[in-house]
Amino acid sequence: MAVYVDHRTDAPDSVASPSHIAWHPLHPLLAVASISTAAGGCVDIYLEQGEHVSDSHVERSFQVTLLAWHPSRPILASGWETGEVLILNKQDKEQHTVPPNHSTKITVLSWSTSGTCLVSGDGHGVLFLWKMDHRGRVQGPALVKQEYGKCLCHCVFRPPPPGEDFVQLAKAAVSGDEKALDMFNWKKAGMGPHLKTAVQEGLSFFVTMTDGSVHYVNEKGKTRHVLSTDSLVRKLLLLEERDVLLVITENLQLSLHAVSPNGEAEELMKVKLSGKTGHSADIILIDHSLVVTALGETVIRFWDLDRDENYVLSLDVQFGFEGGECINCVSYCSAKGLLAAGTSKGRVAMWNKAAGSDQSTRALEGKKWKFQASTELEGNVTQIKWGSRKNLLAVNNISSVVILSEQAMLAHFHQQVAVVQVSPNLFNVTTFSAGTTHSLRVDMNANGVFATKDAVVFWNGKQVAVFECSGDTFRSAGSFLCDSPVLSVHGENLYTVEPYQIQVRTWQGTVKQLLVFSEAEGNPCLLDVCGNFLAVGTDLAHLKIFDLSRREAKVHCNSKNLSKLLPGCRDIASVKCNANGSKVSILVSRADGKIDSKICFYDVEMDKVTLFDFKAEQGDGRENLSTGQGIGKSVVEYPELHSHIPACHFWDQSEPRHFVCEAIPETGLQPPDQKKNQTEGTMDVWIISLFSTEEHGLLLQDSFPLPSSYQVLLGIEVPHYYFAKKLGEAEKGASESGSGTVSQMVARRPMRDFIGLGDCDKTTLDAMLNFSYYLTAGDMDEAFKSIKLIKSEAVWENMARMCVKTQRLDVAKICLGHMGHARGAKALREAEQEPEQKARVAVLAIQLGMLEDAEQLYKACKRYDLLNKFYQASNQWQKAIETAEAHDRVHLRTTHYNYAKHLEATGQQSLALTHYEKSDTHRFEVPRMLSEDLQALENYVNKMKDKSLWKWWAQYLESQSDMESALKYYALAQDYFSLVRVHCFQGNIQKAAEIANETGNGAASYHLARQYESQEDIKQAVHFYSRAQAFNNAIRLCKANNLDDQLMNLALLSSPEDMIEAACYYEEKGDQMDRAVMLYHKAGHFSKALELAFATQQFGALQLIAEDLDEKSDPALLARCSGFFIEHAQYEKAMELLLTAKKYHEALQLCLEQNLTITEELAEKMTVSKESQDLSEESRRDLLEQIADCCMRQGNYHMATKKYTQAGNKLKAMRALLKSGDTEKIIFFAGVSRQKEIYIMAANYLQSLDWRKDAKIIANIISFYTKGGALDLLAGFYDACAQVEIDEYQNYEKAHRALTEAYKCLSKAKARSPVEQESKLGHLQSRMSLMKRFIHAQRVYPADTEEAVRQCELLLAEQDFDDAIRHGDVLGFLVQHYAQVEEFHTAYRYLEEMQKRIPASNLSYYVSPQTMEAVHRGAGIPMSRALAPEHTGHGSTDNREEEEVADEVEDP
Repeated sequence: MAVYVDHRTDAPDSVASPSHIAWHPLHPLLAVASISTAAGGCVDIYLEQGEHVSDSHVERSFQVTLLAWHPSRPILASGWETGEVLILNKQDKEQHTVPPNHSTKITVLSWSTSGTCLVSGDGHGVLFLWKMDHRGRVQGPALVKQEYGKCLCHCVFRPPPPGEDFVQLAKAAVSGDEKALDMFNWKKAGMGPHLKTAVQEGLSFFVTMTDGSVHYVNEKGKTRHVLSTDSLVRKLLLLEERDVLLVITENLQLSLHAVSPNGEAEELMKVKLSGKTGHSADIILIDHSLVVTALGETVIRFWDLDRDENYVLSLDVQFGFEGGECINCVSYCSAKGLLAAGTSKGRVAMWNKAAGSDQSTRALEGKKWKFQASTELEGNVTQIKWGSRKNLLAVNNISSVVILSEQAMLAHFHQQVAVVQVSPNLFNVTTFSAGTTHSLRVDMNANGVFATKDAVVFWNGKQVAVFECSGDTFRSAGSFLCDSPVLSVHGENLYTVEPYQIQVRTWQGTVKQLLVFSEAEGNPCLLDVCGNFLAVGTDLAHLKIFDLSRREAKVHCNSKNLSKLLPGCRDIASVKCNANGSKVSILVSRADGKIDSKICFYDVEMDKVTLFDFKAEQGDGRENLSTGQGIGKSVVEYPELHSHIPACHFWDQSEPRHFVCEAIPETGLQPPDQKKNQTEGTMDVWIISLFSTEEHGLLLQDSFPLPSSYQVLLGIEVPHYYFAKKLGEAEKGASESGSGTVSQMVARRPMRDFIGLGDCDKTTLDAMLNFSYYLTAGDMDEAFKSIKLIKSEAVWENMARMCVKTQRLDVAKICLGHMGHARGAKALREAEQEPEQKARVAVLAIQLGMLEDAEQLYKACKRYDLLNKFYQASNQWQKAIETAEAHDRVHLRTTHYNYAKHLEATGQQSLALTHYEKSDTHRFEVPRMLSEDLQALENYVNKMKDKSLWKWWAQYLESQSDMESALKYYALAQDYFSLVRVHCFQGNIQKAAEIANETGNGAASYHLARQYESQEDIKQAVHFYSRAQAFNNAIRLCKANNLDDQLMNLALLSSPEDMIEAACYYEEKGDQMDRAVMLYHKAGHFSKALELAFATQQFGALQLIAEDLDEKSDPALLARCSGFFIEHAQYEKAMELLLTAKKYHEALQLCLEQNLTITEELAEKMTVSKESQDLSEESRRDLLEQIADCCMRQGNYHMATKKYTQAGNKLKAMRALLKSGDTEKIIFFAGVSRQKEIYIMAANYLQSLDWRKDAKIIANIISFYTKGGALDLLAGFYDACAQVEIDEYQNYEKAHRALTEAYKCLSKAKARSPVEQESKLGHLQSRMSLMKRFIHAQRVYPADTEEAVRQCELLLAEQDFDDAIRHGDVLGFLVQHYAQVEEFHTAYRYLEEMQKRIPASNLSYYVSPQTMEAVHRGAGIPMSRALAPEHTGHGSTDNREEEEVADEVEDP
């Protein structure tokens, strides 16, 4: 909180009454125009503390009418009543006059936006525009001169539109260009080059006359009338962003006019402001949209231009204002958002714009502004103005001018005494040990205060005042001049600083001792006393501690250079030491002057620094601190503190381990959306307490936001934190207490672990502090030990509360025991069944009244069912319903029901209705609830249109004998039974019958049938019993009345019991046995049905019954039936029954005897599954083989194969399959069976086929023989292949390859007789060699014909020649050769040889007919008919497929 210190202006003696005040826009310079004692006028300039600027006093024998400051330079223009315009240059201490062209009082005086021109106008309507230089001198003649003939009132310059250069510069500034930013910066105005604007300067302006007319003067000096008003213009403003002119007249008529580029005005809006006229009005515009008027009334009036709404702000009596106190003037500081108002009783009131007031509605009214402070001055405040960059406030109260400057509120707490500044000279002193509060008024403007149990010391850098506490009052104990900016007190010693030394003084200012610092250590600038120790910080970042316990101060810790201990440390912002001088906490300043986010803790004994950093490590250079220099680090775990920096810090005054600091949000870090969400600024201030020890380092003990009623933290002394209250809160507290005593400005708040303890002895305090320390360190056992002996229930309750935080339920049980909290102990025991630890802890929290913690715990462990119950129990029904809807839907209806019960109990019936409906219990609960209010209940029933409610209401009406209404509601509810019942009761049976027939309702039909039966209308009774499906009643009536035909139909529709009853009836009658059999059959009484069917020889019925028999039926019954069918030669039916009865062998026997074809379906029925318990595995296989044998006999080979396979006899299965001749299945079965015999059987079978044409079959033969290990058979196959190659294709090469394979197989085969094997191999070998010779002859023939011919002739002479090579091939080769070489006689000789050995019909196979013809012709022998060519041989055919077959054989 800020206190506004008032500095009265140091006016020269001749000045009497100030008439005008004006602040410079930038510099802290205040111009005051006064009426001097000699009835003349004067102008003075003052500095921020009211000091008069020398050489600035200008006095004339006439009065000042206007003051106007240059926009950026310290140059003041003043207008006088004689028409003189005087320029004061404060910087150069010069005075310049404007050419004396005015003859009457100056009424208009205004600088252009850039300060290069000045407009002056007078009461005769003469207006001049002067060009001014940078020192305030007029240059050349007037730029513009106009004569309007009427007194001028106001002048507003129109700023130039931004030119191209300006736009470019703006873009550069936005993108971060330093030079461009400097050119825009007000602070640097006048330093850099001027902005060149597109238009020469922007010298157009508006002026008003006393007749209410407004004129526009453009850049060229041309004037024109733009608008007129009904009376004198009070306020003329130009809203630059919108190019809108705002005009307010003396009659409070407000009008807005849109201004075109050439100065034309078009009216947008006109409105009459409320308030009394005729008083000097003070009118200002805030935020370009809010018009604020002070009209000498008790309120300030606001008009919002954007929203077209108005409201007022009044002075509150509770803040010290009087009733009927009027507000004369207002001023607004946009930098601070503060509105200041001066009152007729000499007070200045200030309001702050409340957060979130942008979204204001009319309902908020004055709540948009929050009262901040009031300052009391004397007299009647006529003028009030905020000004300069330092946001100073000047107040004119007719007799003098006072400058109010903001100063931080002074406050100090030490030795149980707290001092807080209430106003500039008033201080509130609270002594906690005595429990008293006093006010202390000080004559000087103090800027520092220090309190001890004996005295309160004030200083302001010029003097020191000591006030001693004596009983209930304070008396001055000493006052002396001293320019020390800081001061500390210990006992009866004051410690003040001067360059390179600290003075130890008495209360009267006598220096007793000097504590000297070297140049290297620097000037002492920071002092702090705690316990008996004085910590000193110097401007060169050195630290020194003195022990003050003896008569003279002694050095406790030698000078330490912090920049060595803490690299990068430039300046110390604050130093505090603890109660035993072992630790010092230091706040460090950053390069930009702000406090760093780190708190440094220096351990004197260990000579090391530990850091506590509010910011998480973000890689911005903080890691560069080397831990080798003894620096430990700690980062706050609370994310909400990451944007904070420490503001003030304190050590506990009696406990050396305990430290507390106040953390404030770092400005400029928060995103704008976050700022919007914040309610109060103080809610962002956090109080953090730590324990600092050697063994555990820094431990975060507690942290909480600063409560909104507190202003600032003052200090800590176990067991309390001490805070300064906000001004308004303190006064509120005083008014509530109703006592006339001074309101206490200080509040204390117990530390977390001391809540509920009150004032306790030192032992308890120490024990609790140790408890708190160990608890923070996480050592629950030590914490528990430290409070073991304490009897206070509050302590144990506190411990139990801590158990909620630490989740130590074992300790909590003991605490509850010590507290005598039986209910809590029981609840905790019952909660042990909950699986989640947090859910159990939540139960403890509830028992201790820590409802928020319980809520958070339930949320954390996601036990929304328990959270829902908790909300219900704590009367938070809305939250309970939200939780149930979002997370606990299984209990949603229950929650609505419980809420409805609660609402009903509290008498909120309409709301209860809604929730009963949502819980779906309204059909019962609402009639019960509204049973007293029948009209409301009827309305509800009619509104809901719910059938069950209609029925309930109809029953109620029926009970009240209102039958007609009851019938109506029963009809609506579609309760046909009740309709029929009531109609029958009324004797209207015909109507009842119609309803029953139309609706077919069972209950209705039954009731009606009973009515008809009682009236002995049997036919109708039977009909309605049938409609009601009460067939036993209908049957009963039919039997009694011999309605046999109807009885049969009813029995078939009814239950089995009724069917048997009817069947017995027919059986007894004896003439309708077919019906009896059918009914027994339908009722499932097969044995009885069969017995009757056999007895009466009903074959049709028997067949129907047999169809319904299944494996669940009695086997004897099945056997009997099958016997019956066999007797009547219905073998298929008998067979089915035998199989159903699981008499498989008998069924098979029947097949064989009657030669029944076994179909696949029948075979499957005969097959017993492996899981079946009816037959053993062996019997099952026998049965399957018998079925297979039967199938074989019937030629059903596939089925036989399947059954043999199921029986596990694969050989028989294969034989069956071979008989079927299904090659594909044989190949598949052989592949699946993997038995040698089966492989060989399959291969033998395949060899019996025409395998020459099918390469796949050849591959399978080779594969099966190989897998079956029959290499001798494979050799035989290869031999056959070789023969095929020779016979079919004359391809001896492939034949040779096949024989080679045969030889390989035979040589590997295990022979029964080795001798036979040897002879076979020898025979094969000789065939192969003969073949090879012939192949060789064929190959060499093109190259060496003679050798080839010789070889062939030699082959013909070989003994076993026939076994390997056909004669025809060799002889044909020779005939061909000799025919080619034209040795026809030799050729003919070989041809004759051929004719002897080969039948004539086959000759053409070996020798082409053309060759034979040529030989005969050459030999001159005519061809016999036998040799005549019949057709061309097949040697020439080219069968590609057969080639492939041969290839397959060669390369198995």
